[in-house]
Amino acid sequence: MTQINESLTNAALSNSPTTAAFSKEEVLRDYRIGWESRHASLIGRKEVFMGKAKFGIFGDGKEVPQLALAKAFRKGDFRSGYYRDQTFMLALGELTLEQYFAQLYAHTSVEAEPASGGRQMNGHFATRSLDENGNWKDLTAQYNSSADISPTAGQMPRLVGLGLASKFFRQNPELAAFPHFSNKGNEVAFGTIGDASTSEGHFWESLNAIGVLQVPVVMSVWDDGYGISVPKKYQTIKESISEALIGFQRTEEKAGFEIFKVKAWDYPAICKVYKDASLFSRLHHIPVLIHVEEVTQPQGHSTSGSHERYKTKERLEWEREYDCLVQMRKFILSQGLATAEELEYIEKAAQNRAKEARNNAWNAFVQDMKPDHESALFLIESAKEVSTTQKESLAQIHQKLAATLNPMRADAVEAVKAAIYALRFERANPYLAELRAWVKRTAEENFDRYSSHLYCQTERAALKVEEIKPIYSQNSPTVDGREVLQACFKAIFENNPLAVAFGEDVGRIGDVNQAFAGLQEIFGEIRISDTGIREATIMGQGIGLAMRGLRPIAEIQYLDYLLYGLQTLSDDLATVRYRTKNGQHAPMIIRTRGHRLEGIWHSGSPIGMILNALRGVYVAVPRNMTQAAGFYNTFMKSDDPALIIECLNGYRLKEQIPNNIGEFTVPLGVPEVLRQGSDITVVTYGSMCRVVMAAAEQLAKMDIEIEVIDVQTLIPFDRAGVIIESLRKTNRIIFADEDVSAGATAYMMAKVLDENEGYFLLDSKPICVAAQDHRPPYASDGDYFTKPNIETVVEAAYALMHEANPALYPSLY
Repeated sequence: MTQINESLTNAALSNSPTTAAFSKEEVLRDYRIGWESRHASLIGRKEVFMGKAKFGIFGDGKEVPQLALAKAFRKGDFRSGYYRDQTFMLALGELTLEQYFAQLYAHTSVEAEPASGGRQMNGHFATRSLDENGNWKDLTAQYNSSADISPTAGQMPRLVGLGLASKFFRQNPELAAFPHFSNKGNEVAFGTIGDASTSEGHFWESLNAIGVLQVPVVMSVWDDGYGISVPKKYQTIKESISEALIGFQRTEEKAGFEIFKVKAWDYPAICKVYKDASLFSRLHHIPVLIHVEEVTQPQGHSTSGSHERYKTKERLEWEREYDCLVQMRKFILSQGLATAEELEYIEKAAQNRAKEARNNAWNAFVQDMKPDHESALFLIESAKEVSTTQKESLAQIHQKLAATLNPMRADAVEAVKAAIYALRFERANPYLAELRAWVKRTAEENFDRYSSHLYCQTERAALKVEEIKPIYSQNSPTVDGREVLQACFKAIFENNPLAVAFGEDVGRIGDVNQAFAGLQEIFGEIRISDTGIREATIMGQGIGLAMRGLRPIAEIQYLDYLLYGLQTLSDDLATVRYRTKNGQHAPMIIRTRGHRLEGIWHSGSPIGMILNALRGVYVAVPRNMTQAAGFYNTFMKSDDPALIIECLNGYRLKEQIPNNIGEFTVPLGVPEVLRQGSDITVVTYGSMCRVVMAAAEQLAKMDIEIEVIDVQTLIPFDRAGVIIESLRKTNRIIFADEDVSAGATAYMMAKVLDENEGYFLLDSKPICVAAQDHRPPYASDGDYFTKPNIETVVEAAYALMHEANPALYPSLY
């Protein structure tokens, strides 16, 4: 097995499946679906050029291989693909042509467009894993497609976890209690990707992880020879991804992938490849890669340009001849499965069906917009009729809205607001109140349409987890902080068989700071395991496992290394619930450690980056390990994803283990006042809490009493109004943080002074105490001179008081 399996690649028809393997009904059904999909692509492009949709990217040319893929797909299986798999979804019955066009038009109804409720551009497919109340459906009773994302190869990291879940369900007897998640691990995860995107690092890292883990994945590479305009000689070594991956091919001695090559236009051969490959992977949990060559792209890459610009005349002629549907037609005729007249009838009927679906979807889309459009016109016209000063301006607003071709909701909102602006001095107009009420009502409705479900909104929301305070007694032992976490993790794994943990050095040695020490021996390698050095796919592994019902704790060893996985977290995890409008979720916990240590690579605190990139993920920044344990308990009880950043210099500090270590919880968005004070409010978190508390002792000797507040979570931020109440008392504020200037300090300041209107309580300008705009050098005192220290905080606070009362607080320098 040292060579790529090409036995099916150029098989003669006499050796390929023929009418004995394919019924006429099956083949003609495939042919019909293929042509319905093709006409949907052709019509979709025209819709974009007519201005009825903004952008189009289509799956034309891939119909036959996707029909073959659909034949191999079983209920319970998962797909992690990209934005050209429309024929596959149509063949499964998980996409109708009406839904296809509804997504093209961005219809915001989940009933009309169940994949995303109009939130994703066309070609981004998803099934709904959750019911309307956010509860899991029976995933084994349906075909499952994890929600697509646009970033090239971005679908690959989650594929690792989707496949690994089957291995967990097969090998862990405790998981038999969850039959709605898996049928004994017999599910296959199917990945799809365009050939040019295999140049991305995510592809290689994911394939390596899948090969190492030996999980049931069937990976399809659609090879059309180009990445937009760039031919594959600039994309892939040897100009062939299957040849480039020869080292991944399994042998009798060593595990690896089974690799197939097959032509996209060879209907009988490709159907057999997918049948054999999927059965092999399903039974033996061995990954397979199928290199589908000679794919065509009749309309080019997308509606943004024409492929005639970069393809030669000869290439275009070849693509027309080897169009997979053209070749399928020849196969059907050669096998006597239908006459030319029968096929012409199917082709014409498919075109008519696509047109009908286009009309149905467009009419439904327009009708959905109509009520707001008509009510806006009525109110503006009514206001005009009784207006004493603004008849002309209101008439112009009404005329503009009425004349708008294919009006959107924004057109109606803009018109109503323009009418309100015009009537701002005409307070007696009886329709002014109705116009305002219209704006309020539609704002709420449009929030649901466009901005809801960034986080969980059900009873299992993290924000709704009840606070349970830690309980201590005289017998509560005082231990190293890492032992508090160790006890917490032990309780989690005892109480929740769905819990799994993994990361670099997490398994055998129990992580680099020993919070998992000894737990692999108790719970087994299948639940607590080591991984390779591969942060992007550690994150993807967590996402895929969580999408299949498991509760992963995925570790990034140091906060600096989060950057390796940031794209996966930002583009995939943070948007899962939002981009499916509560159709899917991935409640995983990312565990990492950061803040103080030494050297450029172990001391980063890129919190501002995290806060801006990970909206959709909660961010907890506990100051000690007891608080961290409480957050782990909170998030394990919820359906929200979370990032928990432990203090790197806190594992050896002494803490008591609460008696209720596996039960107590810390609420989100509730800061804790660590020290009362009347002069200045100091807002901080994490390791800086100890620095600020030490500064508070020094300041007290100078007759300055600061109130120290630990925010505990940055997302969400102070839902309880603790900081504002402190500021009402002190009227002065300092934001202290280890991030670069204008990083997390700017975020906290905006939250307090802008969103919570703390600006009006200030007697002095707000102060931000941050790190230098570089990371600490390795020098022994590099941390002192580059990150806020006790004296930095003392002098910032003293300067505020000097400004207020120079006589009482004379200048220090």
